[in-house]
Amino acid sequence: MKNKPIFIAGPCVIESAELLDEVAKTIVGINRRLGTDIIFKASFDKANRTSIHSFRGPGMEKGLQMLADVKSRYGLRLLTDIHETYQAQPVGQVCDVLQIPAFLCRQTDLLVAAAQTGKTVNIKKAQFLSGRDMRYPVEKARDAGATDVWLTERGNMMGYGNLVVDFRNISDMLDIVPTVIMDCTHSVQRPDAKDGKTGGDRRFVPSMALAAKAFGATGYFFEVHPHPDQGLSDAANMLELERLEGIIKQLIASS
Repeated sequence: MKNKPIFIAGPCVIESAELLDEVAKTIVGINRRLGTDIIFKASFDKANRTSIHSFRGPGMEKGLQMLADVKSRYGLRLLTDIHETYQAQPVGQVCDVLQIPAFLCRQTDLLVAAAQTGKTVNIKKAQFLSGRDMRYPVEKARDAGATDVWLTERGNMMGYGNLVVDFRNISDMLDIVPTVIMDCTHSVQRPDAKDGKTGGDRRFVPSMALAAKAFGATGYFFEVHPHPDQGLSDAANMLELERLEGIIKQLIASS
């Protein structure tokens, strides 16, 4: 592969050490067979769940220890989200990429704190912004010292109950940064908050990935789970773990 795409994959939220191990083992196998370097993703806290009763994760202290164990055991690079400025430094000591959630991408202090760790900062584009608007969050991170900033497309709100992806955003964001990731699973959400949970339709995940490739995406983000419908967060959107390798093969076939 002349220009290797970036791949990010893992469960939406840390549910258990056993889940992390199962997903990490699968990712290591894919890396070995395909020559990829998939970054392992899991959240220690889902702070923006629809309902206050929804599962959020184990919290930062326990969650970072579990992620550190994955890194030590499997040698995978790590990505996780931060929601508060105080989380940046401890997360930066464990993880290789700090992710700014879409709803928080304009939070100046959060961007500055992430940038000051010296780690890669991945900023997810808000559902209410265009690709061109993302130059301002990038400016904040760069002015605070970030040298490696990524942007991630995850769709825009359409009315009150659905998302639509304008793939032109990928091209527009490539004018701002050299690395633009397609979030192939969050982009299939249907955030109508039915029964206090965000809906979605995972059957469209492969199509989202391939369409993004056609528009020049340089990386792909997949939330995966061995049994997605049993997942404690984003169950309707997560891809079956067993399908990950096939989709990655398609994406790297002509890269």
